Amino acid sequence: MKVLISMYRILMAEDEPRISSFVQKGLNSHGFTTAITKTAGETLNLVLGSEFDLLILDLGLPDQDGLKVLEELRGQGATLPIIILTARDDIYDKVTGLESGADDYITKPFRFEELLARVRARFRDTSSVSSSIDEALQVGGIRLDLRTRRAQIGDRTIDLPAREFVLAETFFRHPGQVLSREQLLDRVWGYDYSPGSNIVDVYVGYLRKKLGNDVVETVRGMGYRLRASS
Repeated sequence: MKVLISMYRILMAEDEPRISSFVQKGLNSHGFTTAITKTAGETLNLVLGSEFDLLILDLGLPDQDGLKVLEELRGQGATLPIIILTARDDIYDKVTGLESGADDYITKPFRFEELLARVRARFRDTSSVSSSIDEALQVGGIRLDLRTRRAQIGDRTIDLPAREFVLAETFFRHPGQVLSREQLLDRVWGYDYSPGSNIVDVYVGYLRKKLGNDVVETVRGMGYRLRASS
């Protein structure tokens, strides 16, 4: 049985379609409801006029600097967590962003699992949603603890390094569904990873050694599938 998660609304202000699509697919696959804006004006209108639980904010918006958006939101009393996601890696921008009211600052290029961890951290810090965040996923006899990043099989506890854990979590959120190598690369390694890499096959091998050889099936010519009765 797959444990369901609660749906929280995340707005992403990002004018680069490749990045916004990548992040949106990843967040949706982890149970969040998402919306995308491409301009500062649209972002301000949506945040101030709707109920969002978190904003992911690019600083390089086409009509206005993202820092101005941040300052205006905080100036008008918006209290939702705001994570800046930007190519600007200058220390001045980081300090300015955090001092202007951002809760976190991530620079591009980035890995989705890091962004996801930062999003979850913000929700854990928000009392109104902290009790509803997923704690575990279970498929068959394997339980995946999202807090400790460990797998539990009977009385055996298995530690999973960061990348192996994110790959396992992706499978556990889609039991019985065939996931292509491209989908797994996109969700686990990020939008800028080479599609010709065999890294997915290598890490599937790691999971099989730790969780069982028959847990993840190879679907020839299509990808991999987590056995729903694992």
